[in-house]
Amino acid sequence: METVLIVIHLIIVLVMAVVILLQRSEGGALGIGGGGGGMMSSRGTGNLLTKTTAILAAGFFITSITLTILGNLDSGSSLLDRVPGAENGGIQPLSPLTPIEPVVPSTGPQVPTAE
Repeated sequence: METVLIVIHLIIVLVMAVVILLQRSEGGALGIGGGGGGMMSSRGTGNLLTKTTAILAAGFFITSITLTILGNLDSGSSLLDRVPGAENGGIQPLSPLTPIEPVVPSTGPQVPTAE
């Protein structure tokens, strides 16, 4: 299942890259533009490519989230659970009776002197 999702994810990525490169930008770039009428006019092509990009982006997010969830199910633990000292979430709470002592320097500021 995971392999199929990875293949679908890669296909979406490649198609989305091509669709994005085909879009007309402010400077013209690789835009396909055109002088024909009907649906494949400049405006019609722009709308089609914009909608296609939105659909591919939604597919990209869905496959990314699904792959992340499947990856976490396989490992059975979070990355933070594998960090040393991660017991209790990595936080060691202070007991209410533990006094917090301020750090006081043993000497005052040192001024350099010429010898």
